[in-house]
Amino acid sequence: MDNGAIARILREIADLLEIKGENPFKIRAYRNGADIISNHPHESALLDDTGLREIPGIGKDLAARIREIAQTGDAAFHRELIAEFPPTILDLLHLQGVGPKTVATLYRDLGIRTLEDLEQACRDGRIRALKGMGAKKEALILKALDERRRFAGRHLLSHAYEASAALQTFLRERAPGAVIEAVGSLRRGCDTCGDLDLLATGAPASLMDRFVEYPLVERVLGHGDTKSCILIQGGFQADLRLVAPESRGAAMQYFTGSKAHNIALRDRAIGLGFKLNEYGLFRIDDDRRVAGEREEDIYDALGVDWVPPELREMRGEIEAAAAHALPRLIDRADLRGDLHMHTTETDGKDDIRTMALAARDAGLEYIAITDHSQSLAMANGLDERRALAHAARIRAVDAEGIGIRLLAGIECDIKPDGSLDLADDCLAALDIVVASVHSGFNQERQAMTDRVLRAIEHPHVDILGHPTGRMLLKRQAYPIDVEAVIDAARRQGVAVEINSQPHRLDLHDVHARLAHDRGASLVISSDSHSRHGFGYLRWGTAVGRRAWLQAGDVLNTRPFDEFRASLRRHRRPRS
Repeated sequence: MDNGAIARILREIADLLEIKGENPFKIRAYRNGADIISNHPHESALLDDTGLREIPGIGKDLAARIREIAQTGDAAFHRELIAEFPPTILDLLHLQGVGPKTVATLYRDLGIRTLEDLEQACRDGRIRALKGMGAKKEALILKALDERRRFAGRHLLSHAYEASAALQTFLRERAPGAVIEAVGSLRRGCDTCGDLDLLATGAPASLMDRFVEYPLVERVLGHGDTKSCILIQGGFQADLRLVAPESRGAAMQYFTGSKAHNIALRDRAIGLGFKLNEYGLFRIDDDRRVAGEREEDIYDALGVDWVPPELREMRGEIEAAAAHALPRLIDRADLRGDLHMHTTETDGKDDIRTMALAARDAGLEYIAITDHSQSLAMANGLDERRALAHAARIRAVDAEGIGIRLLAGIECDIKPDGSLDLADDCLAALDIVVASVHSGFNQERQAMTDRVLRAIEHPHVDILGHPTGRMLLKRQAYPIDVEAVIDAARRQGVAVEINSQPHRLDLHDVHARLAHDRGASLVISSDSHSRHGFGYLRWGTAVGRRAWLQAGDVLNTRPFDEFRASLRRHRRPRS
């Protein structure tokens, strides 16, 4: 099992324990364990008990639980907890704003077992009658239920990748000579994915039998000679197709999509006297195969350059490919710096030095430490005194010359009126300021827009963090005029962030491309809260690729001195 799958089971144990009202220290141990494992750079399933216990935060009992999950796909303790509740109880925990304590109250006081029970209780006004709930909580739950319906069947890109990678590893071990590849929305790097689509080239027919025997299978939906379909833990539907070697490229192109891209490419083929399908590119007049083994050959035969999967959304990519004008897309390796992260000074898991060394080991040349400001009390946010003292410690580590440069910064809250959370002289004394909205999401569109515009105008703001506040599959972006924000950022020289947290990916690709086209500066940052979080940069890079960004379009691909000179505080705003 991969780290993500193990972590999900540990989180479910913690949630179920909290619903039961168990010891908070025990609950916290499982939550911390889940965070540690999900962000760990090595496959936990391959570590023995000693190796697991060497990981800080993993004790004897937790190590044993992880080994059991890795070996059997589950834990007896997990199954025992689930047996104490209706299986649908976990669905309630996936709602935005509904935590284990709320679920426990709903289950205990109202007998709510399902999402349908919960919605009916809201409609009947029973939720607001509970102590500590009220009409506002009831309305938020109804909104969360509505959003869940709209997001049904979708999964975060990172979760889809983890589930697909584990399944591919399983299949490759059973068919070493085959080529197993992911296609569909996962290959295109979409921020959320539906089904997991896999192609197996040069695989024996027996691989279909192995596929339906995958340990995480909950139900076999179809079992055929060339295509099978399963439902696996985590709510993923996975499809496997066997492909002949001579059709591999055609199948990759066809099943990668998008539908709109494929239709346009097929129309181009027809116009040139060909027909294109999942088996190959053929002449219409004599049905002779022209291409099929390689994707590149198909695009070449149609007179266009090969289009990277991330661009296949019918947003001008075919015209650009025909004109040999496709960009050389940014890669994760192009990023030299990471400009948004947190330490133990606020809500992070690791201290300054640990974060810096981990970033260095991840191949970065510089970072900005940007802990929260005081308004975010639940994250132990910094007031002016603590912010400046923290900056001094960051600069002291930087002065040691540990192989990576450090900037002393802050993620400063944008208050509801658009003012910033710390005094101007404090912000001026820092190296970099990321300004972000963390509260007051229910403002009207114009009020929210004006709020962010005022923050952008502040002379010490360098970067606008997660600009639309969306939480994928949980919360939509707050209402805001993104174009006005992007134009203001361009004028003021404020960079706009692509936040790489898998549940954010904010800006999304369409707005990131708009920002680039309007001339605004962009950065890609991890928003890491632990030393293991720098891997998230791959997901922000995927957004950048879907936005047609090249390395030169992103500020933190520049060398340290050039990047620092590019910050708003070191240059004049544009007219």
